[in-house]
Amino acid sequence: MTLIRNFSIIAHIDHGKSTLADRLIQWTMPVPERQLRDQMLDTMDIERERGITIKSNTITLPYAAEDGLTYDLNLIDTPGHVDFSYEVSRALASCEGVLLLVDASQGVEAQTVANLYLALEHDLAIIPVINKIDLPQADVPGVKEQIDKELGLDPEGALLCSAKEGIGIDDILEAIVRRIPPPRGTREAPLTALIFDARYDTFRGTVVSCRIFDGEVQPGDQIRLMASGGSYKVEEVGLFRLQREPVPRLAAGMVGYLIAGIKTIRDTRIGDTVTFEARPAQAPLPGFKEVKPVVFASVYPVSADDYPALAEALEKYQLNDASLVFQKDSSAALGQGFRCGFLGLLHLEIVQERLAREFGQSLIMTVPGVRYQFVLKDGTTLIVDNPQHYPDPMRIARTLEPYIRATIIVPERFVGAILKLCMERRGVNSRFTYPTPGRVEFTVELPLAEVIIDFYDRLKTVTQGYGSFDYDLLDERESDLVKLDILVNGDKVDALSMIVHRSRAREWAVRVCERLKEQIPKQHFKIAIQGAIGGQIIARETISAFRKDVTAKCYGGDITRKRKLLEKQKAGKKRMKMVGSVMIPQEAFVAVLKTEGE
Repeated sequence: MTLIRNFSIIAHIDHGKSTLADRLIQWTMPVPERQLRDQMLDTMDIERERGITIKSNTITLPYAAEDGLTYDLNLIDTPGHVDFSYEVSRALASCEGVLLLVDASQGVEAQTVANLYLALEHDLAIIPVINKIDLPQADVPGVKEQIDKELGLDPEGALLCSAKEGIGIDDILEAIVRRIPPPRGTREAPLTALIFDARYDTFRGTVVSCRIFDGEVQPGDQIRLMASGGSYKVEEVGLFRLQREPVPRLAAGMVGYLIAGIKTIRDTRIGDTVTFEARPAQAPLPGFKEVKPVVFASVYPVSADDYPALAEALEKYQLNDASLVFQKDSSAALGQGFRCGFLGLLHLEIVQERLAREFGQSLIMTVPGVRYQFVLKDGTTLIVDNPQHYPDPMRIARTLEPYIRATIIVPERFVGAILKLCMERRGVNSRFTYPTPGRVEFTVELPLAEVIIDFYDRLKTVTQGYGSFDYDLLDERESDLVKLDILVNGDKVDALSMIVHRSRAREWAVRVCERLKEQIPKQHFKIAIQGAIGGQIIARETISAFRKDVTAKCYGGDITRKRKLLEKQKAGKKRMKMVGSVMIPQEAFVAVLKTEGE
């Protein structure tokens, strides 16, 4: 166990985690030329396209240190975006230390601070690393000052590197061996292993990623999952190299995988403890913090026949992403589907895209919303995350919506733009601090509903990409909330209903009506698209009808002949409007969700 080091790389998004992981792999393992590529640990196409890490991945690196010994370095790579902090917390529970990466040109940003606090909660050894020192705009002394003032770490212990150029990689590997403690645990004790990830293999069943804290496990052992109670026989154990590599046994301190023929997906829970059936551990390991979804949206299959396939896809997906929660839902317009809870809007986008790519699902997604509280006049409290369950307005005494505390770090010149954006989004109690000259840390309290749609995109736009953003949930506050209904040809489209603040209702209604007008094809009668609060119409767009020239066959004669034909056409259109129904194309639902400028 003295020759094992378990560590993670944490940082703000786009500070070079994946590039550093690539260099550590190249420095310690002979990688064949044909396998060399950027973002080696990012296995999904979507990660490579967007240049972000979504899933934490694991690899065991053999490293021959300066003291002549060969160490096994277990690297658990983590995402950087605020929506995936749950992935980070799970990875950190399996480590003894972290590399805290800071960009030499960007400095300490919001998610750097948030990830540092996560690491401190787990009592981990922290090695600050200043990356991208080769850039012309790199400011190493300034970043060291930020590490001292904003993070409270020793700036002299910070390592300098350029992951892209391969500068300083040897120093980092030596620091991991010297400054991160070896794992603690006893190999003679009953088996306790923490499941921190899992993925589904079509041929082998569930492949469980786990960190062994005590005992050891080998093929043939009978194991039990303590939360679900399932008992299984271990078929294979191994380490994560570039591919899965079977080994005779996994012992205390090691990070690896086990395959035990777990066929049913819901038997594996992230955060569960694996132990022996015959000699179980006294108590399960402390799991991860309970995941709390903050954004809710319904997903429906494009074709009703695909509903069973969508149900199966969501179950398999949940095994790989424990932060997704879902339950059955139905809509008059879209049929059977699922109400899903997400950690943020990027998480929602990624889930939608992965379901389409990995499971071949064609989906329609409703407008995302948050969870509201309604206190009724009879004293009962109703929690609503779906506009369909909005209570009768006559019964509501008061309504509450969740607020967040947002931390935004920007260069000083963008303060005006940030203030304007936050005021538009009903921000309150804003405060400024100046951690270092030229940089402003701005904290503001905002309603969560105002942040989830396009706040992050707008922030990046108004700050030319320099703004960094992190948030944590505060409390529920009283608010004037109304249900906005969208009517097409006089019929409510329940999939487009939303709960909004009264002051933003008209703005939303106009936006949705305009987008629907662009997407719904013309009919032989006029179509009214309306936004309504209760019985009050607050926005309207009209799609004009096709017009057939019925007077073409009239040549000469009295004007009354033409008028008679036009009146006949008018009566026909009126009759058609009464019986005709408007089919809303799938693109219309997608168009409503898109942010400005997409």
